[in-house]
Amino acid sequence: MSIGLGIFLLAVGAILTFAVNVSVDVINLDLIGYILMGAGLIVIIIGIALLTRKRRTVATSRTDVDPATGSRVNTTERDDTL
Repeated sequence: MSIGLGIFLLAVGAILTFAVNVSVDVINLDLIGYILMGAGLIVIIIGIALLTRKRRTVATSRTDVDPATGSRVNTTERDDTL
């Protein structure tokens, strides 16, 4: 989803910068377009970085016998680290 948002911001910024030829006294549409294109590029880079990160999961299972009751106890521990 972040890559799609980045492409959208990039496209809107390019449209404002290169395709709109309106002069507004209050704001500079070219500058807003460049800012949106930069934000879109940053969002795309962050989205790609989040997609390529590796997740490591360690699962440890133990089976013990409870000395008081004599029944089996299964214990599973899970460690999710990035």
